[in-house]
Amino acid sequence: MVDIKLVRSAQKGNRDDLIQLLREVETTVYRTAYYLLGNEQDALDAAQESLIRIYTKIPLYREEAKFETWVQRIVTNICIDRFRRNKNMEMLPIENQEHKLAGKDNVEDEMELLGMAEDLKEAINQLPDHHRTVVVLRYIQDFSYHEISETLNIPLNTVKSYLFRGRQQLQELLRDYQKGGVQG
Repeated sequence: MVDIKLVRSAQKGNRDDLIQLLREVETTVYRTAYYLLGNEQDALDAAQESLIRIYTKIPLYREEAKFETWVQRIVTNICIDRFRRNKNMEMLPIENQEHKLAGKDNVEDEMELLGMAEDLKEAINQLPDHHRTVVVLRYIQDFSYHEISETLNIPLNTVKSYLFRGRQQLQELLRDYQKGGVQG
């Protein structure tokens, strides 16, 4: 959680505090961009654009919402705009270092876990934009329903509805993947 004193100092023009603030949020910004856009280069571009926007818009931040929520709103909007411009984005394969099993003795279990993770990413990629966004914010970024509502500027019941439908669609897609019926 970002220290509000740091935010206020950055808003008053303290360049060092602004740079420290950007460093504190850059990993979260990149992670959100990566899960929403699905590939490293686009995520890096979106993260950079988001950090620049935070840098230039910090004086406009009002403490009506948490600073992290404000940041997520910026990165989410940038990613949604980018995704709409390029609907045919492909997701990168899951990297081994992201998924480690406690015991490395059973290679078959590890390969099955990696396959399931790839299926999950592919399924998330198949969701409509609005469902994908709430699913990523809830289950990848661990946002509360209220934080998602504030970030996306949508009613709480809409968040719940999108999550419900998104989970249903993910279950159907994952069932299809397990049966071998969907080819990415």
